[in-house]
Amino acid sequence: MNENPIGQPHPRVDGRAKVTGGARYAADFNQPDQTYAVIVGASTGLGRIVEIDDRAARQLPGVLAVLTHLNMPKLAYGSHKGFIDPSYGERLHVMQDDRVRFYGQPVALVVAETQDHAEHAAHLVQIRYRSETPVCDPLDPRAEAIVPQEGREPGPHAADQVRGDPDAALAAAPVSIDAAYDCPRQNHVPIEPNATIAAWDGDQLTLWSKSQFVVNEQAEMAAILGIPAANVRVVCPFIGGAFGTSLRTWPHVTLAAVAAREVGRPVKLVLSRRQTFHTTGHRPRTLQRVALSATADGRLTGIVHEGTAETSRYEQYVEALTAVTPFLYSCPNVRTRYRIAPMDIGTPTYMRGPGEATGVFALECAIDELAHALDMDPLALRRRNEPEIDEGRQLPFSTRSMLACYERGASAFGWARRSHAPGSMRDGRLRIGWGMACATYPVFHGEANARVRLLADGTAQIEAAASDMGPGTYTSITQIAAEALGLPMQAVRFRLGQSDFPPTPPHGGSMTLASVGSAVREACLAVRDQLAKHGGRFDGVLEASATAGPDGQARQRFSMHAFGAVFVEVAIDPDVGTIRVPRVVGAYGAGRIVNPRLAASQCTGGMVGGIGMALMERTALDPRDGRPVNAHMGDYLVPVNLDIGHLETHFVNEVDPHVNALGVKGLGEIALVGVAPAVANAVFHATGKRIRELPIRIEHMIDHG
Repeated sequence: MNENPIGQPHPRVDGRAKVTGGARYAADFNQPDQTYAVIVGASTGLGRIVEIDDRAARQLPGVLAVLTHLNMPKLAYGSHKGFIDPSYGERLHVMQDDRVRFYGQPVALVVAETQDHAEHAAHLVQIRYRSETPVCDPLDPRAEAIVPQEGREPGPHAADQVRGDPDAALAAAPVSIDAAYDCPRQNHVPIEPNATIAAWDGDQLTLWSKSQFVVNEQAEMAAILGIPAANVRVVCPFIGGAFGTSLRTWPHVTLAAVAAREVGRPVKLVLSRRQTFHTTGHRPRTLQRVALSATADGRLTGIVHEGTAETSRYEQYVEALTAVTPFLYSCPNVRTRYRIAPMDIGTPTYMRGPGEATGVFALECAIDELAHALDMDPLALRRRNEPEIDEGRQLPFSTRSMLACYERGASAFGWARRSHAPGSMRDGRLRIGWGMACATYPVFHGEANARVRLLADGTAQIEAAASDMGPGTYTSITQIAAEALGLPMQAVRFRLGQSDFPPTPPHGGSMTLASVGSAVREACLAVRDQLAKHGGRFDGVLEASATAGPDGQARQRFSMHAFGAVFVEVAIDPDVGTIRVPRVVGAYGAGRIVNPRLAASQCTGGMVGGIGMALMERTALDPRDGRPVNAHMGDYLVPVNLDIGHLETHFVNEVDPHVNALGVKGLGEIALVGVAPAVANAVFHATGKRIRELPIRIEHMIDHG
C-alpha cells in the first residue's frame, strides 16, 4: 500500500501544462473555418432603440452578418432555473426586443472573417435611442427597497429574523453603538475574460466556453434555443480565474451559438475587459446598519443588522448578507433585516464570499467599534461572546474551532504585543495599526456523480463534469482517488469540464471538494469491490459510477460552518495617506485539509482579494446613464505584487465526521471573508479614524481641515 496521498502537499498535477502553455482555455479551441463576433453594447442606460443604421458595417469587407433585434431569430427561452440562477424573475432575453434595461446591454452583434474586421464593423453600427434616466444608485430617492419575492436568502435564513427584543436591549444597555456601512459594487476581473467558441454539426451544438457549471450551461442553452439538452455539449477543461462571474450562462454564449447557426460556420466571441463589467454580473453594492449593545463587562445584549443590496429590475438576485449574524456571537436579542433595491442595472451575481464577505465587514467593524467604546481588547470581546451552539437555529455546531483559530492566529501574529490605544504604535514616521476580524462560511454539499475506469495496466481514469478555476481541483481529486484505489498519484488521471461527463454541482460556494470528492471516492470504492470479485485480476476494463450527496439528517441536526480568524497589520504614511499591508495572518478551522499546499494557496488568494476589497476595488457608475466609468484595468484597481506583504496561513486540527465522508469543509470563500474588516479595524487602530465606506482611500486618511 502506498503512503496515503491525502494530507500531503503534492504539487499541482496540471502545473506543467499551465506553465508550458499546454492548458487550453475557452478561447484556445480555435476551429477550422472559424469566424469572429463582437458585441455592440447599448450606450444608454434605459430606454428604447428607435433606429439602427448598420449599412456601413455590412459593407465593410469581411463582414458576414450584423444581428440586431430586427433580424435576430426569435428564441424559445424555455423554462430553466439552474442551481445558481435567481429564483424569481426572468433572465435577459438578448436582442429579442427594442428595450434597453442597462448600460452595455448587447444590442447588436457583428460577425466577420477576422477579429479586426469584426471590431471595426462594430464601431460603425449607429444606434439611436429614446433614453430615460436610469436608477442606478440605491441612495437615489427613486430607488425603493423591497422584500425579496421568495422572502428568503440562500439556506435557512429568512429575510427577516428576530429573537428576543433587541430594541429594548439597545435602549437599556450601558454601552451601545449604531453605525452605517457602505460596500461598493465590485467586479470580478479574472485574468481570463469570458469567451465562447460555438460550432454546429447538423443539429448538434458544441460550446467551448468559460463556465464554472458546464451541465447548467448545457441545460440553459438547450432551453434558450429550444433543442434537446443531448444536442448541446459544453467543454471547459481550464478556467483562468472566475470568482463567480462564470457560474451563470450570460448573453454572449447565446449570441455565439445563434451567430454560428446563422453564418453556418464556427464563431468565436471573446468579451473585451470593458464588456465584462457590463454583462457578466458583479458584487452588488450594499448599505448596512449594525447596532450593538453590551453590558459594561462586554457581554452582548442586543444586535440589529439591517442591509439593502442592489438588484436588476428583471431578476431578484439575493445573497446571504445577514446570514452570519444570528450565530456568530452569543446574544439573547437579535434582529436581522434584508432588502433588495431593483434598479436599472444588470443582474448582480456571486462574487467570492457572496453575502458573507460584505455582511461580515459591517458586523466585524461594529464589533471593533463596540470594543473601543468598552475600552476593551477586540479579541477579548470576541472570546467573551463565543456561543456554545448556533443560537439562531438552536442547533449544535458540527464543529466550531473559532477559539482555536483565535489562539493560533493571535499567537502567530503576536497580538499580545499590540498597544491598546489608537494611534499609539509607530515605525519611525509611519503609523502602525493592528486589527482583526472573524471569518465564517457555511458548508455546502451538492449531489455529484463520478465515473471510474480501472485499466488492465494498473492505471485509473476518473471523469466528472466539475470545473477548476484555480483551486487545484485536478490535484485534490487525484489525491482522493489515489487514496481510495490504493494507487500512486501518477497512475490516476482525472478528467473534468465536459457536460457529457457525470454531472456535478457548480464550481462555487466552496462545495467542489466536498461534493465531487465524495462522489469520486464512492466510485473508486465501487470499482475496488469489482476488482475484489475478480480476485484482483482482470484483462479488460473495470468501470463503476457513483452518486454522493449531502446527509439530510445530519444537516437537520447540526449547524455546519468553517471558521477563521484574520489578523492584519497596516502601515500608514501620515503625510500622503498611503496605506500598506505589511502582513496578514489567518487561522482557519476547515475540516480535513486534503492538500496543505493548495489550501494555503487558496487562503493566500483570498487574502489578496480581501486587501483589494478593503483598499482598492470599486466600480463607479455615471449617475446619468449607469455607465461603469472605470471599466478597465487602468482605473479599476486590484492588488499587484508590490501591494502585498507577508501572507501567512495556519490550519487548526479539526475532525468533523458530520459534514461529509471526507470531512472537508472548503476554503475558497472563507479565505476572503474577514480580511476587509480586519484591514479597516487596523486602520482605526493606526489613526483613530473609523472608515465605514469601502474602499478605504487616501482621501479618508488626509485631514483637510
